[in-house]
Amino acid sequence: MLTIQKLSKQYIEGVWRNGQSDTLLTNTNPYSGEVLATINVATVQDIDQAYKASLSAKEQWDKINPYKKRDILENAVNYIEKHEEEITEIIIDELGATRLKAAFEIGLVKNMIKEAATFPLRMEGKILPSIEDHKENRLYRIPVGVVGVISPFNFPFFLSMKSVAPALGAGNGVVLKPHEETPITGGTLIAKIFEEAGIPKGLLNVVITDINEIGDSFVEHPIPRIISFTGSTKVGSHIGQVAIKNFKKPILELGGNSAFIIMEDADIDYAVNAATFSRFTHQGQICMSANRILVQRSIYDLFNERYKKKVSSLKVGDPRDPETIIGPVMNARQASNLQSLINDSIKQGATAILNGNITSNMVKPTILGNVTQEMLVAQEELFGPVVCVIPFETAEEAIAIANNTRFGLSGAIHTSNIEVGVEMAKKIHTGMIHVNDITINDEPIVAFGGENQSGIGRLNGQWSLDEFTTMKWISVNYGQRTFPY
Repeated sequence: MLTIQKLSKQYIEGVWRNGQSDTLLTNTNPYSGEVLATINVATVQDIDQAYKASLSAKEQWDKINPYKKRDILENAVNYIEKHEEEITEIIIDELGATRLKAAFEIGLVKNMIKEAATFPLRMEGKILPSIEDHKENRLYRIPVGVVGVISPFNFPFFLSMKSVAPALGAGNGVVLKPHEETPITGGTLIAKIFEEAGIPKGLLNVVITDINEIGDSFVEHPIPRIISFTGSTKVGSHIGQVAIKNFKKPILELGGNSAFIIMEDADIDYAVNAATFSRFTHQGQICMSANRILVQRSIYDLFNERYKKKVSSLKVGDPRDPETIIGPVMNARQASNLQSLINDSIKQGATAILNGNITSNMVKPTILGNVTQEMLVAQEELFGPVVCVIPFETAEEAIAIANNTRFGLSGAIHTSNIEVGVEMAKKIHTGMIHVNDITINDEPIVAFGGENQSGIGRLNGQWSLDEFTTMKWISVNYGQRTFPY
């Protein structure tokens, strides 16, 4: 049976063992405060062993038939389906996630692995003509080698798998460092799944640690050629700089400040439901969550009335209760930051359309009206169940407000005129935006990524295959060149 306790070890060189540090990481349930497990964190030496093991095991992975690799990845999906209830329990306990969120995340994971399972059969090359007689140019798609993956705490199972499975499918070794608050869901659970699926020992390693112990060694290590990071923009900027300095390619999936635009001709009840899902799913702890709801002035009051009624109906409490929609945020630091942002905005003139109180990690939904663009709540990523509602007059003004952010990840536009919505979408500087839909979208074969400070690179489908492989040019001269000297 899969349990947090059984998975609370490092997974290095195909062996479950303790980290070499005396420092203990305490894994805590964010709702109950219960200590789930303690783990000896990994050291710089552990990281070195993990990277070396991955590089060595890749030689064995290279020799495995692509169809067999596909079967192994498909085995991972079968294992998840067999243990879905146990995985659900782990997600609820470690993340404070609801059952709804757990099911959503598991579904995303299975689809991502199924797509990655096609990669071994898509390692295609090309033969190109040459300017020289009797010569051909061959391009071979090959794995980059070893990929370092650093994942966040909000959707750790999926956001780890989003890089791990495609990197393995493309023929690479992987060393995964999950967030210290979700070491199981984002780390060792994935190790167990692929161990049972049948990958070579040492190909995938999981190191549970923190920055105080290892500094930048995970990124600076000479073996990984790519560092795939998902998390905050501040940390991502640092990781990207360290990676580039050490001639590694960074893939950065960072924060967001998505705008959800509602035009006066939109289906208002549908928009209310979509805006609720876009903000309050997993307590708003999603990079694509709608931080700013922009509503055309003529329907502003009506929308707020219906939005408040809908959001007020969301059950807040124990994530184990199947009816709960909003559980705890991940930690007290987040809750305190949200309280500060709410208080500051009200002092600056915002009004609380719905004012939810904050107790420990439990943050009840808050809707802020009369928010201006200069307020921090309109500029910062709100990683919790707090949302701004901002009025606008014209489509041009809505576009300008949506673009008034350093981020550029997702967005949504609701209107009965689809082509008007599409034209507006083209003018908003985001990597993704959705007409008459939610801001939270991620599909396994569609390019995913942000603009500006929301990230660098694209993942999913062909884009992941491109990111985790490189093209090698081998030319063959069947004759002899003529030289000028």
